[in-house]
Amino acid sequence: MSASKKYKSEIATEILHQQDTENINNCFRKATDLFGPSTSAAAAAAASSSPSVSGRIALGQSTNMQRSGNSSNVNSSNNGAIGTNGERRANFSMLDAAHINDHRSSTTTSAYFNKLGAHNTTKPGDVKKIVIKNFKVKPTLPENYSEKTCQKLEEAVVAIQLSRPIKYSLEELYQAVENMCSHKMDAQLYTKLKDLTEAHVKRNVETFTGGSMDKLVFLKKINDWWLSYCQQMIMMRSIFLYLDRTYVLQNPTVQSIWDMGLDLFRTHIALNSLVQKRTVEGLLMLIEKERNGDAVDRGLLKSLIRMLCDLQIYISAFEEKFLIATRQLYQAEGQRKMQELDVPEYLQHVDKRLAEENERLLHYLDSGTKHPLIYTVEKELLAEHLTQILQKGLDTLMEEHRLNDLTLLYSLLSRVKNGTAELCGNFNGYIKKKGRTIVIDPEKDKNMVQDLLDFKDKMDVIVRTCFERNEKFTNSLREAFEFFINQRANKPAELIAKYVDMKLRAGNKEATEEELEQILDKIMVLFRFIHGKDVFEAFYKKDLSKRLLMSKSASVDAEKSMLSKLKQECGGGFTSKLEGMFKDMELSRDINIAFKQYVANMEGEFTNIDLTVNILTMGYWPTYPLTEVNMPPQLVNPQQVFNKFYLAKHSGRKLQWQPTLGHCVLKARFDAGPKELMVSLFQALVLLLFNDRDTLSYEEILAATNIESGELRRILQSLACGRARVITKEPKGREVEDKDQFHYNNEFVNKLFRIKINQIQMKETTEEQKATEERVFQDRQYQIDAAIVRIMKMRKTLSHNLLITELFNQLTFPVKPADLKKRIESLIDRDYMERDKDNQNQYNYVA
Repeated sequence: MSASKKYKSEIATEILHQQDTENINNCFRKATDLFGPSTSAAAAAAASSSPSVSGRIALGQSTNMQRSGNSSNVNSSNNGAIGTNGERRANFSMLDAAHINDHRSSTTTSAYFNKLGAHNTTKPGDVKKIVIKNFKVKPTLPENYSEKTCQKLEEAVVAIQLSRPIKYSLEELYQAVENMCSHKMDAQLYTKLKDLTEAHVKRNVETFTGGSMDKLVFLKKINDWWLSYCQQMIMMRSIFLYLDRTYVLQNPTVQSIWDMGLDLFRTHIALNSLVQKRTVEGLLMLIEKERNGDAVDRGLLKSLIRMLCDLQIYISAFEEKFLIATRQLYQAEGQRKMQELDVPEYLQHVDKRLAEENERLLHYLDSGTKHPLIYTVEKELLAEHLTQILQKGLDTLMEEHRLNDLTLLYSLLSRVKNGTAELCGNFNGYIKKKGRTIVIDPEKDKNMVQDLLDFKDKMDVIVRTCFERNEKFTNSLREAFEFFINQRANKPAELIAKYVDMKLRAGNKEATEEELEQILDKIMVLFRFIHGKDVFEAFYKKDLSKRLLMSKSASVDAEKSMLSKLKQECGGGFTSKLEGMFKDMELSRDINIAFKQYVANMEGEFTNIDLTVNILTMGYWPTYPLTEVNMPPQLVNPQQVFNKFYLAKHSGRKLQWQPTLGHCVLKARFDAGPKELMVSLFQALVLLLFNDRDTLSYEEILAATNIESGELRRILQSLACGRARVITKEPKGREVEDKDQFHYNNEFVNKLFRIKINQIQMKETTEEQKATEERVFQDRQYQIDAAIVRIMKMRKTLSHNLLITELFNQLTFPVKPADLKKRIESLIDRDYMERDKDNQNQYNYVA
């Protein structure tokens, strides 16, 4: 062997049976100590040293182990073995049974392997096989061991079953079971144990079937016996554990000791019809008592129900009957309580019942019962009375704004099929019914918009707080508002526009800027629901014009914010005229500055009059009726000067003065001192007449001013019958008659220096309102005509029904088919289109 050769060694041993003798174990232990794996460094040292140097033997480089039956074959490949004296020794392949016996007689392992060397004729490098076999003679048990052991174990089992002391130690009994199993008596042992257990169970069946017994007493008795039986089975299993872990595991068809015990209890006791009936009836009795408010032993219930679960008869024996009893109980209770209780109280009762059932599930019922149990309660107490609950109580809860009860209602109805959908439908119906009462009644027009805003706020709070912002309820709320707010054509749109005007007027001090912004946002929500947005536009434009011309806007920022909201909602086309009105006011300010400079360079009395003129583009502003009145020279001259100034800068334009929109500040002298009167132009024309005379009759004033009779009466009422009576009337009274006389009131007294006299023209008359509605109607006719022509120009030929459908899709305001038919006939008369000669129901476009 060369000095550079390196050896590795491995040894693998396996003891296959516990009955092998200690000598074999010692043999392997000594062999492992002597021939342990050597490192390459140790092998190199053995190769380079002299033969007399002692060292470990290097065994084969690889080891393969194969187990078969009761013997072990170990295949080892090695390159030979070197003894302590340098001589080669035999391989492990020479260790047969005879050599093993020789080894038993050897005093040392070294002497044993030296003896083996004499028989070794193999060359270095040969591969030999190690064969390790069991003893041919196994240890035997003493005579009558099995009979004595069985007797001993039987005594122990009977003692456990009868709750008596056991004579033998548990360790002794366990070892006895292990010995019996090791000598192939495990089947006999298992059968004996089963027979003893079955006999014990059968002996006690009569305890639960004989005679009559109180239900509660019976439950306690069977529970005590069950708990005792479980303890017995645990004790017996601990003794027969070796049997459970060997024989039972090796035989899949054999039940474990615990399962065998449960099966015997189930077969002979639990499945006994009388025992099962008494047990289930007793359990149902206790549960019913608890549902009725009595205190019961929950520990007993829990133990017995777990017994049924362990015996795997919970569903068939108990759950089905329990659910039937539950359904019958709550079916009767639901019908009774719906008659006795109000809806809020009934909902509280249902919620309480659900909480109680969940608590039972938590304390003693099986978790698998949760779904069918809760479903049964919900069905009998909620689903069966769903319509009655909603019809009887929803309107009251909504009307009284009972948020907690509505939250509970939503929570409970969400648990049943179609509950949320039914609630949403009834919620929608309530809003339509309530909203219609607000919109339809003309007597409520004064507060309609504020009532709608308050109602919308209440509904929003309910959807947000009680209905968890459910999208279905949000959409239902929008649909309901859109439905009822358009039940009365045009009026809601008009009143919303007037409400905005009221909020944006300078005299409105109710809200801060932030609050005003919030109000405008809420108004825009109502505005979105309106179909006739053109009606809102007409009235809003009319009121905006008065706010701008009379300088009555509370805030320019608020005005522009509202304009921005309208533009965002309806587009630039909707607000283009409104934006033009603001632009005219800005241009008018620049023109007035230039006019003042122009007047400053003039000579004459005109310089004492401060004239401010607003130039309004006719297409942007509302159409005002032309009114011819007699103007005094002191007012006509400034107008002529301004005409000359403006037309010089803008040739080709025409100015048309609107006296109905004018207002003046007059300086007046009374006995109490001078005052300044803020009046309309028409009021100024009347007061200026009293510069020449102190007393004038109604007819004289009418002839001098040429103001329309009805308007003049209102003006005289404001001057003679209002709070600031700068003239007096004879005879006294609120109404102005043709024969009345008016006197200049030189004794007028007021603590203010500048006094604002109510401007009658700011109040909208019935004629004005009708005129606005008429303008809206005319605009709609033009829009319908334009839409018809646009559609026919694109389609060329179209049937009547398809044309009507297209018009409904394009028009943004509500319209009736009869109105559309009239406009079609009008366009046919004007040769924009014609009827088809072959089909009178079809139209052709006339280019």
